[in-house]
Amino acid sequence: MSHAADARRTLEPVIAALNGIVLGKDRQVRLALACLLARGHLLIEDLPGVGKTTLAQALARVLGLNYQRVQFTSDLLPADVIGVSIYDRASGRFEFHRGPVFAQLLLADEVNRATPKAQSALLEAMEERQVTVDGHSHPLPEPFFVVATQNPSYQLGTYPLPESQLDRFLMRIALGYPDAHLERELLRGRDRRSLLAALEPQLSAAALEALQQHVPAVHVAEPLLDYVQALVRHTRESGLFEAGLSPRAAIALLRAAQAWALVHGRSGVLPEDVQAVLRAVAGHRLEYRAAVDGGAAPDLDELLLRAVPIP
Repeated sequence: MSHAADARRTLEPVIAALNGIVLGKDRQVRLALACLLARGHLLIEDLPGVGKTTLAQALARVLGLNYQRVQFTSDLLPADVIGVSIYDRASGRFEFHRGPVFAQLLLADEVNRATPKAQSALLEAMEERQVTVDGHSHPLPEPFFVVATQNPSYQLGTYPLPESQLDRFLMRIALGYPDAHLERELLRGRDRRSLLAALEPQLSAAALEALQQHVPAVHVAEPLLDYVQALVRHTRESGLFEAGLSPRAAIALLRAAQAWALVHGRSGVLPEDVQAVLRAVAGHRLEYRAAVDGGAAPDLDELLLRAVPIP
């Protein structure tokens, strides 16, 4: 049996457990899992109460990851996230007390309710997988995965994430309202908190890291690279966006497509895998020009996929 088939068999109980908690959101669950397998970070943007925090907690429990949650507020300080050095009289030196960022899965809840200074505390951690305090670097655990939730920017008390921070997130997804019959099931069923407490890990940390290491090995044919480059080039040359996708975004799109293929048991990336992750990877990195925003913004998937044919 191939590595890809083994991966699919390994991930099936993980996906089933997550779908038992977050009802009717199989696509978002698979995107979140692909994001983690690609060693990226996930931003979930939606209205309060649709299951953003529940999905993050379920991921941590199902994958057996050490989990910490930070509620981002307007008075949050960087030290509240990273940690702080405290003078120890007995030893006569400063001792570093680790903050909640030293977790395998960190939930940055309502990240856009904190000031830019507090938001920036995550930048080095997300990019370098370490934090530096008083000139000393402290490595973060492996795997290290940030799930940040944010409310829509039109809500009161929010600070929009700067482009540099948005770019640290491999994917941005939204959950949306559940279908009527699933909402009825939520109303009649057990409380989500009790279901979360009963979740058992379906994957070991070692198995998860093995899957992450296999993602870059998923085969990518030359015509597929042509397709990715054509999509990226169109965002730069079409004149529809303030700025096109960067080379880092192109790498992110390819890596996410490899992870999506692995989640579905494929040993090679298909154009459909790129299309499946395109909106989640590119949506928060692209901003329509004012002339385009005069009316309703066009659908990103439809816009790019119609303009760029498959080789």
